[in-house]
Amino acid sequence: MAAVKVTTVDELEDDTPVQFDDVDGLTDIVLVRTEGQTYAIGAWCSHADVPMCEGEIEDCAIECYMHGSMFDLRTGAPTNLPATEPIPVYPVTIDGDDVLVDVANPIPYKES
Repeated sequence: MAAVKVTTVDELEDDTPVQFDDVDGLTDIVLVRTEGQTYAIGAWCSHADVPMCEGEIEDCAIECYMHGSMFDLRTGAPTNLPATEPIPVYPVTIDGDDVLVDVANPIPYKES
């Protein structure tokens, strides 16, 4: 499956996570525009299964509001406890004003 149009650039505000459900009929994602880039991540915290769209954005990371775990928007890696597992990250392409996300091919997590 190729990347699918999820929204337009104009619908995203800087540092404001927005959830989109059933992007491919199955996958829920959160889009975040920050620092001039747009990121797509899995919609649920890997620690407590709470919605990431409720999180605050800081330094290219998103915070889970429930327990304070931070996740890198580029890699999905948790940067502090209590989360120890990454969240999925998906490739994003901007085509004109369209935001396309390839949920079928998540970016592989590489532990550093």
